[in-house]
Amino acid sequence: MGKEENPKALLPIAAFLVIYIGGGIFYHDFYKMPAIVVFLIGLAIAMMQTRHLSFSDRISVMAKDLGDDNIITMCLVFLAAGAFTGAVTAAGGVDSTVNLGLTLLPASFAIIGLFLIGCFISLSMGTSVGTIAALAPIAVGISEKTGFAMALCIGAVVSGAMFGDNLSMISDTTIAATKTQGCDMKDKFEMNFKIVIIPAILTIVLLFLFTMKGAAYSQEDLSYNIFQVIPYLVVLVGALLGFNVFGVLITGIILSVIVGISTGTMPIDSIFTSIGGGVTAMYDITVISIVVCCISALVKENGGIDAILGFVRRRVHSKKGAELGIGLISAGVDLATANNTVAIIVTGDIAKNISEEYGIEPKVSASILDIFTSTIQGILPYGAQLLYAAAATTGSTVVLSAFNIIPYVFYPLLMGLAGVLYIFVGSRFINTKANKEIKE
Repeated sequence: MGKEENPKALLPIAAFLVIYIGGGIFYHDFYKMPAIVVFLIGLAIAMMQTRHLSFSDRISVMAKDLGDDNIITMCLVFLAAGAFTGAVTAAGGVDSTVNLGLTLLPASFAIIGLFLIGCFISLSMGTSVGTIAALAPIAVGISEKTGFAMALCIGAVVSGAMFGDNLSMISDTTIAATKTQGCDMKDKFEMNFKIVIIPAILTIVLLFLFTMKGAAYSQEDLSYNIFQVIPYLVVLVGALLGFNVFGVLITGIILSVIVGISTGTMPIDSIFTSIGGGVTAMYDITVISIVVCCISALVKENGGIDAILGFVRRRVHSKKGAELGIGLISAGVDLATANNTVAIIVTGDIAKNISEEYGIEPKVSASILDIFTSTIQGILPYGAQLLYAAAATTGSTVVLSAFNIIPYVFYPLLMGLAGVLYIFVGSRFINTKANKEIKE
């Protein structure tokens, strides 16, 4: 990247964490300290730090990063997801889908079902945000019907979403990791899967333990119209078949309107207001994503990313240290950029160089890059995933902040632990077959 290392460039991120977390603790309420206001403070600090550029040049630096395909796609997914949520809710789809699910499944398995469905959808769609958009409203409804903690239900969805975000063949992170490290997607998938399968199983066990006592709810209250469930079924099936996320959501919007009109739950004169209301609900998360991208651009311009890269690389002295270094570099950059795909792209070259120097297989370095960035992304309070998940609870009986959800996002936490254990212990077992082939 060619920038001079400058740890002070990370001050905007540190300021956000201190002000946001400190304010939430002080007031005992994170909503007393709106995230967008704190992010704007961080942006102001980043602007003041970029004194070597004129004001117009600083704007150009931010605009360049804002034009990235991943950022534009993410913002459009937010808006499309909001439109679908508004339409399907007005059509009665959320209530009917929740009631149908609770009728078919015992309450103690409903949360596990959310996690497993999230895994399948994210594997098929390759997007964690799209998965959260499809399932978060259902999770909110299940929480309100069963009495299970809202944070637990939303956490199960985020966990499932991060499972596929890390593993899916069509995920941006997988594509970025395999391209930068020079390995086949199939090899990376097999390597990655061996590391994360245990965390996935442990997540199911934890969700079972948290919900094994079940919840009391009246079957009489679980009325549903199967016709109103169709939009969700189409979205879920389309996602599982790997169709484009925009095509799936737009189809869901159209079907929701048709179902709403035909069942009488959505008057014709409220079609656009229902859709518009859903889109409007996504304004906060969209604006926050834009501001975070601007902060990231200036942090990178000021040498903050290079400071992270240099700090880790200077401490690499062995193969295990090199593998851990690759993981820490990518995790550190994800903390600074709040985008796991961008973090992989930024650190890809240096990870490749370290791998070649210490004899690390490309599929291993690709897996480490993806696992560590997905771990951070899944628990990052200013990341798109948790911000959107928290936004999905707006208007419900319990409104959450990202920090409320983090303790219940079991899978990313376990995935990160599995990544560390693999480096220090598991590699000798997982790579046994590969090592034998090399010797032969």
